[in-house]
Amino acid sequence: MARMGAAVTIVTTGTLDNATGFTASAVCSVTDTPPTLLVCLNRSARVRPAFTVNAAMCVNVLSGTQGPLSERFAGAFDMIERFQEGHWTTLETGAPVLEEATVSLDCRISQIVEVGTHSVIFGAVDALRLGGPTGGLVYFNRAYHHLPHIEAK
Repeated sequence: MARMGAAVTIVTTGTLDNATGFTASAVCSVTDTPPTLLVCLNRSARVRPAFTVNAAMCVNVLSGTQGPLSERFAGAFDMIERFQEGHWTTLETGAPVLEEATVSLDCRISQIVEVGTHSVIFGAVDALRLGGPTGGLVYFNRAYHHLPHIEAK
């Protein structure tokens, strides 16, 4: 699986006053109509209960300069320490949105399916925020890689 490159995201739930989040690369688009994403979360993760209680999540796609923020949300920091970096706001669902993300997809959790060691969380996109023009951050072969920003034609 380390050879399957993927965008690096921070997935959040809760509110700005009671925020929970983790780093994820197992995220993908499911369908355009209605716009739906899936996020895979290890069932033993300490953040998992928050996602089963809350009906919302935000998938914040990181830029090439945000490797340290990804590490913060993947590490042993407590939730208050994780959210001390970056600027956090909300959109429709109230889940924390990272203002510096390349894109933030604010979702209502529609279904959670248990598969092996993981929970697959499906979210219908309610709102999105596009960040400024910047390159992306991908995780491949157990390392971060920066993608350049290229203007769409």
